[in-house]
Amino acid sequence: MTKRTSITSGRARRAMKMGELASQVGSSYLWNQLRRPFLSAPARDRELLETHIRNAQRIVESSKQLRGAFMKLIQMLSIRRDLLPGEALDVLRTTQSNVPPMSYATISEQIHSEIGKRPEALFRSFDQTAFAAASLGQVHRAITRDGIDVAVKIQYPGVEDTVEQDLGNLKLLLRTLQALGHDVMRQQIDTAKVYTELEQRLREELDYVNEARNMVEFGRRLGADREIMIPHFIKELSSRRVLTMTYIDGYPLADVMGPEVDFELREWVARKIHEFAWRQILEFGMLHTDFHPGNYLVSHHPRLGVLDFGSIRRFPEQVRKAHLQVARAILSGDDKSLGAAMVKLGYLGRDQDPAPMVRIIHILFEPMMVDCAVDPLEYDTVGKASKVGELALQNRLYQSPPHGVFLIRALIGLEGITRGLAVKTNYRRIFADCVERIPG
Repeated sequence: MTKRTSITSGRARRAMKMGELASQVGSSYLWNQLRRPFLSAPARDRELLETHIRNAQRIVESSKQLRGAFMKLIQMLSIRRDLLPGEALDVLRTTQSNVPPMSYATISEQIHSEIGKRPEALFRSFDQTAFAAASLGQVHRAITRDGIDVAVKIQYPGVEDTVEQDLGNLKLLLRTLQALGHDVMRQQIDTAKVYTELEQRLREELDYVNEARNMVEFGRRLGADREIMIPHFIKELSSRRVLTMTYIDGYPLADVMGPEVDFELREWVARKIHEFAWRQILEFGMLHTDFHPGNYLVSHHPRLGVLDFGSIRRFPEQVRKAHLQVARAILSGDDKSLGAAMVKLGYLGRDQDPAPMVRIIHILFEPMMVDCAVDPLEYDTVGKASKVGELALQNRLYQSPPHGVFLIRALIGLEGITRGLAVKTNYRRIFADCVERIPG
């Protein structure tokens, strides 16, 4: 396994790499546009798709070289279907995995710098090989002096030093993607809102004290649910860049996907993951935005384990209530109330006709609109997204409030998990059960 010892740093070098990236991406689309008049319609479509994929690959390669904060920002961008088509986003999503870990010597020094002692002095045992590595840090198993099995998450040294550079460079890349959205994909992209939300979430993910606070709050809110496992935070072995928590054992969620896995278990997981999502949005007003299988475990009991509390979006109370109004309107068929709620949420202006937006919600939430079993594999995600894009373009529905950026990310992740589980069931009833338990 390849080891790495540092994060690419230096303003000039990182800025040069980002400048090269933006130039390559922009030039490739310009060349594509110049060639279009000389190609047949099928050839134009094929070449445009190839250009999208080629540019997504360029972005991925740059993120793997720069690592750290920029790689995390690319992972966050990988859910933005308004910026690139699905085939290109599939390439971007490869940044979610295959990150080589840093050497143990580097990690040991980081723990010593943060807590004052090296792992050998802090723990009864400490596994020198990371069992998980990501863009901002890696995780090691250990046993505390009093015998508690724990996971220790260590932030890579130097990541924070690159944040300002990477955020500045991100603006350059977003401008290129904005031009793509407007000129090629015929979408109006408010990159300022995208940038602001990405910046806020990134800064939160770099602060492990904030992540510990999130973990404790989720544990408090879900403590009565015996089917959910939340790690316990160990304060005396943690800092802003080191987070020690109880180890949760179970199968990765990806291991219970697929037709060969017992249907009853997959059905239970599908119900539980939906219940977990809707309770957060509608009841708690706070959302674990990173809905990908790597953040969930399934135990023998069965129980659902939740990991990584770095990216949590808290909604103001008025936003939570408006989301609840949307949910109740979907279940009752009250399109007037649905339109009013979308105004409250900032997706519609008060002078806009709500009918097209209501139609979009009907399309997106189709499994919750019908009181029968729905097969997620029969839900035409690409076709639905295309129809939604057409409606938005035709009716100038360009407003997207900042709180919607990571809500969309979470819901897209939830859909991906649902498709992976491939469970035909009544999703409306799961949704309704969550709504009905909320007072007021």
